[in-house]
Amino acid sequence: MDLELRGKRAIVAGGSRGIGLAVARALAAEGADVALAARDKDVLDAARDALAAESGRTVLAVRTDTGDERSVQEMVRAVTDGLGGVDILVNSAAMPNTGAVVGVDGFDEAEFSGQVNVKVLGYLRCIRAVVPLMRANGWGRIVNISGLATRNTGSITGTVRNVAVVAMTKNLADELGRDGINVNVVHPGITVTEKWPQILAARAERAGVSEAEIERQAGASVGIGRLVTAEEVAAVVTFLSSPKAVAINGDTIVAGGGAVGSIHY
Repeated sequence: MDLELRGKRAIVAGGSRGIGLAVARALAAEGADVALAARDKDVLDAARDALAAESGRTVLAVRTDTGDERSVQEMVRAVTDGLGGVDILVNSAAMPNTGAVVGVDGFDEAEFSGQVNVKVLGYLRCIRAVVPLMRANGWGRIVNISGLATRNTGSITGTVRNVAVVAMTKNLADELGRDGINVNVVHPGITVTEKWPQILAARAERAGVSEAEIERQAGASVGIGRLVTAEEVAAVVTFLSSPKAVAINGDTIVAGGGAVGSIHY
């Protein structure tokens, strides 16, 4: 299937590693030019060089802190200068979530504020900056990466930030749909990225069991019997970023391989 992405111009916030980088790679493979936005300049520049070499597309690296309004505005100006406009925004920049169970006794107000500033307000900052460009073109795609913490208890911060992304997405979809701009949210579950070995070791240490047991438990909770990879999540995001996905707007798409025992309708 031709996703009709050749020549489209995309920003991937949080695009220097993990799911964000996998999304950028998938978009470039479909013929899009891509701007990677992230905070770590060295990692960002390395990702840009590798992606440009493998894809042959124009790839920009723009050091950005989505927790800061001025930084976001400067990033979008740099992308507009470098690519000539913005057709697609994928929001994937977030502070790490360790997966530790944190209830009311362990609640950290400063951490909560930081998480919300980057993942919720940061997403909104990026969206506000690109919407005028998309409106001028009469077309756009915005995909917000959230997570299955939305549907699970265990971390007040993790759940609230992700639920907020879903609510924001639906509000924006209703507002922007008639402008030709579709807005959707993707929930990855536990996803295999380059950080998975580090995450696996930390969870095994906390639980006092082997890494193999943690992997077995994780796989048993997924309908397909294993964890989904970043590349598999990226395939879903790339489709939602395309003209082919026009019928999907304001919706939540789960890309976690299926949660065993849960029914959502």
